[in-house]
Parts: sequence; C-alpha cells; structure tokens
Amino acid sequence: MMGQKKFSAIVLAAGQGTRMRSPLPKVLHPVGGVPMIKRVIGQLRKSGVQEIRVVVGYGETLVRQVVEPLGAICFPQNEQRGTAHAVQCAHPETLHGFVIIVNGDHPFLQSEDLSDLRTQFEGLKDPLAVVSATLKKPGSYGRIIRSGGTLKAIVEAHEATPETLKIQEINTGIYLAQAEVLTRLLPKIEDHNRKGEYYLTDLVEVAQSEHVGMSAILGPKRLAMGVNTQRELALASKILFRKKCYELMEQGVVVIDPAHTYIEESVMVGPSSVIYPGTYLRGETTMGPFCVVEPHCHISNAKVGESVQIRAGSYIEDASIDSRCVIGPYARLRPGTVLAEEVQIGNFVECKNAQIGKKSKASHLTYLGDVDIGSETNIGCGTITCNYQANRKKYRTKIGSNVFVGSDTQFIAPVEVGDGSIIASGSTITSNVPDHALALSRGRQVIKEGYARKYRTLSEKEPSSS
Repeated sequence: MMGQKKFSAIVLAAGQGTRMRSPLPKVLHPVGGVPMIKRVIGQLRKSGVQEIRVVVGYGETLVRQVVEPLGAICFPQNEQRGTAHAVQCAHPETLHGFVIIVNGDHPFLQSEDLSDLRTQFEGLKDPLAVVSATLKKPGSYGRIIRSGGTLKAIVEAHEATPETLKIQEINTGIYLAQAEVLTRLLPKIEDHNRKGEYYLTDLVEVAQSEHVGMSAILGPKRLAMGVNTQRELALASKILFRKKCYELMEQGVVVIDPAHTYIEESVMVGPSSVIYPGTYLRGETTMGPFCVVEPHCHISNAKVGESVQIRAGSYIEDASIDSRCVIGPYARLRPGTVLAEEVQIGNFVECKNAQIGKKSKASHLTYLGDVDIGSETNIGCGTITCNYQANRKKYRTKIGSNVFVGSDTQFIAPVEVGDGSIIASGSTITSNVPDHALALSRGRQVIKEGYARKYRTLSEKEPSSS
C-alpha cells in the first residue's frame, strides 16, 4: 500500500540569509527561544518522517552542531546555485518512497500540517505536488497559476505581470514527490533565468514537458510564514509566545499580560499559578499549581513545585525548588541548586550546586556555593562559603540542621559544621565544628578611651595640603 512507503524529508538550509544582516546562519536564529531549523526537524520527526537530510552551506559547521545531534544527515551545497540544485545535493536518487521538501526557516510548520499534507498527497494520482496558501497580501511570494483548477505554473513575483500579481494563492516553498520521479526530473531543470540558477519552481514546467502530473495542495496560510529579516524574526517569536500564553490560560494559568510574557513551548505550568509581565520561562521548566512568578524573572530548565513564590527580578537555571519555597526578590539560583520544602532564599542571595534542607533560610546578601545545608538552619546576612581555593579546585562546605550562622561569616572549605551549633557573627571558620558547639573566630576588640578626640585635635592642627 502507498501509506506504507518510506517517508523522507529534505530540508533546505544552505543560505546565509543576507537580509537578516547577521553573521549567524539564518536557520539558527531562534524563534520563541528555539533555532528555526531545530523546530522544523522536531516537527518532521513528530509527523513520522523516517529520514531527514539537511542541505548545508553557509555556516556549515555551526548548522551541523545543531542538526546532527537531532539525527539529521547533512549534505553540503558548496555552490549556491538555486533551490533545485540544493535538492540535488541531498542525493534524492538514494531515497525511496515519498519525499517532502521544506525550508529550514519555516518556524510555524506543525506536525499536524505535515501529516495532513502527506495524507492528501497519498490520495493524489500525481507523483508531484507543491503546497500553496492563500494570503490577502501575497507580496513577494511566487504566485500559483491554475487553469480550470489544474496547476499550470509558478511565477516568481519579480517576473510576474501586474495581472498575475493580483493572484492571492502563493507558493509556500514546500513540495512533495515520489522519490523516483523527483530524481528523474531534477536534472532536466535549466538555469535560463536572470540569476543563472536552478529553481525548484521550474519543476512544474519540466513535469508538463515530461507529461508527469503535478498538483497544488492548498494548506493553511501559516505554512507560508517564513523568516527573512530581524523584524520578521521578532514577529514570529511574538506570535509563538502569545500562542503559548493563551494555551496556558486555557489550562487555568493566570497570565497577567500575555503581550509581555515570554514562555517557550516546552514549558509546563500548573493551574492557578500566576505569571506576571516581563517573565521568561525557558527550556524544560516545569512548575506546579498555585505558584506566583513576579515581574522580570528568568527561569530556565528548572523544576518548581507547588505554591512557590518567585519574587521580582530572580534568575533561576537548572535548579530544583520544592513546594512552598520563597525565592527573591533578586535572587540567583545557579545549576545544581536543590531546595527542599519551605526554603527561603532572599534578596541578593546566590546559590550554586547547593543542597538546602527543609525550612532553612538565607534571607539576604549571601553566597552559598558547593554546600550542603540541613533543615531549619538560618544563614545570616553576608555569609560566604569560600569554595574556590588557590589550587583552582572547588571544595564543599557541610552545615547541619538547626544551625544558627551569624552575619558576615566565612566558611573556608572543606569544612563541616555539626547539627545545632552556633556560629558567631563575623567568624571565619577554617576547621570542623562539632554538634551543639559555639564557634567564635574574630579579632579581640580594643578600646582606647579618648583617642578619637585626641586624633581629631591633632588633625585640625596639621597644615592643609593645598
């Protein structure tokens, strides 16, 4: 049966994208936080495509670093000689079954669209098809020319007559083909145009001359929304962020201002959580119900439990936060930070590779790096775990449960502090502290009666330096 044939994809990603005005290859520019080419490959995989071939050119090394880990195979196009030439560079003669050809700069491509296009194509008698869409303002898109409903030509906008430019059905740049037919017709495309390039749009003319049927499948207009400029890039991201906000709102999440909230598609947020404007939720972040994220927080690849408060201006990445914790404002949780239930991390506190137990708190102006802290421990203002030594190695500090750490304390790692102990303010701890002990390490205070008055009198008698 036709439906059992192999389904492959050729992704065109060799161009620089000069209108982007950027040294970064166009397909690597992120839309909604994800490189466009990664989005396209992900949707192709989701739709059931078995083999993905990516034609690379400009910035080949960078593009390979993104697409090859996704299981795609790269084929170089050493000379930029047009879209038909790019497809030939992917060696379609070694493919069998159905082939879909897409551009790497189509961030709105959805797996559902691809599956639907495949179903429609399998129902056609013709072995070739181009995907079209209808736009109110078709602009610079190539126009689909039909006669009695049958595809007759694709005319580029810069070569079209004023009458042709009135046509609203356009070429999306997506093609479907039986591999064997595609292989036979591609070499027949010629470069008789102003640029001297081989255009895939000429496949229509070649198919007609070879008496091969080619159809135009009408798809949703989002399939025509490619990205060619920085302005279009920003607009595409805006559309996807807004779409994600609306989806979360339908699931019971309170998004105060969807127009100024930035949530990537991969993020999950529980119902009755409240997201304030200026927030950016990225990557594989998951958040439970009844959380509050105040304005201008940046949260990336974090696991957040339920009923967590993340106050304004906090930055969190690759961290795990259990239920009923309070973070910030202006806190930073760096990779490897794990907070148990009801932990409080206050303003201007930074945690890195820190394991902090239930109900412990560090309320302000503190650095906790490479540290294990037990439960119900209080970390005073200005505390520092000195984890990085002159030998360029990092060492851990271990602080037990029910410990009181006074303000302005320094722990010189590696060091361990036992349960129930007290660390006096201003101490520098260089050796282990046993359970329930008091550790005091500070210089002796000296009082000189009347010294201040004498000092000021002497200073007033000294001649001015001016």
